[in-house]
Amino acid sequence: MTFELTILGSSSAVPTSKRNLTAHVLNAHERFFLIDCGEGTQIQIRKNKIRFGKIDHIFISHLHGDHIFGLFGLISTFNLLKRDKDLHIYSHSELENILNKHLEYFERNISYKIIYHHLNPKISEMIYEDRKIIVETIPLKHRVPTCGFKFTEKQHLRNLKKNVVNDFKIPISKIQGIKEGNDFINDNSEIILNSSLTLPPYKVRSYAYCTDTAYSEKIIPIIENVDLLFHEATFCKKLKQQAKLTFHSTSEDAAKIAYQAKVKKLIIGHFSARYKDVTPLLDEARAIFQNTFSAEDGETHIIELSRED
Repeated sequence: MTFELTILGSSSAVPTSKRNLTAHVLNAHERFFLIDCGEGTQIQIRKNKIRFGKIDHIFISHLHGDHIFGLFGLISTFNLLKRDKDLHIYSHSELENILNKHLEYFERNISYKIIYHHLNPKISEMIYEDRKIIVETIPLKHRVPTCGFKFTEKQHLRNLKKNVVNDFKIPISKIQGIKEGNDFINDNSEIILNSSLTLPPYKVRSYAYCTDTAYSEKIIPIIENVDLLFHEATFCKKLKQQAKLTFHSTSEDAAKIAYQAKVKKLIIGHFSARYKDVTPLLDEARAIFQNTFSAEDGETHIIELSRED
C-alpha cells in the first residue's frame, strides 16, 4: 500500500540550473496525483520514471505561471500519446477558460475528455473521494485565490492473522465482516473473538501541500497531525518583510506552522532563485521544528505503514 511523494520541482518564479518549477506527484495506493504543473514538469515525470498514463487527476493550487505553464505541454503530450481516459483538473474556475483558448488554437482534435472541477478557495471542502483516498482543499493566503490540498487515506480494515482462515475454516463470505471487526461463530456455535483472528489496522497516512501563502494560522486545524507537510519557504527570515509584501512565507514561518500543527515531518521548498544553497533556510526551520527537510528535485519521501496500538 504505497504512499509516497516525489518532488518534481522546488523553485519559485523561475527555474534554476538545479531546480525546476513547482510540481509534486503523490503515489497513493498506485493512484498518481499531480499537484501543480510548472514549466518542465513532463520532463521531470520522465526522469523519475512515472508513467504518463497513470496520471488521471491534476490539482492546481493557483493561476500563477510557475504553477501552470507546464500544463499546456503536458496536455499536448497526452494527446500525442493518444490518451483516451478522462483527465480531471481541479483548479480555480478561470483555468478552464485559459485552457479552452489554448485548445481552440493548438489542440482542436483532442483524443480525451478534460473534466474540470472548480474550487472555492475560501473554504475547506472535500473535492475527491474513492475507495482509498480523500482529498480536501486548504484555503491559503496569497495575492490571488489559492488552495492547498490535503490527501488522507480512508480508515484501513483490520488484517487477518496468518493461517486463521484455514485453522478456523472461515468461509469467504465471512472474511469482510471479520476485517470490519466482527467475531466469528463456527459450526459448533463457538464464538471466536475478533482479537484472536486479526491484527490492528494500519494507521491512516496523510500529506498536506501548502504552497504560495503568507503565514496563516487558520490552516492549522486542517493540517493538524498530518504525517507529511510541504510548506513553502520562499525566503529566509532576514527577508520577512519581502515575504509579507509578496504574500509568501519564510523558513521560520513554515516551521512555526509545522510545530503548532504537530505534524510528523516537514518539507520546505518553493525556494527563491536567489538561494544557491538552501542550508541556511533549512537550519532556520530546524531551530524550531527539528524534523524538517529541504525539497530536492527527484527526491521521494515515503510514508511507511505502521499499525495502530
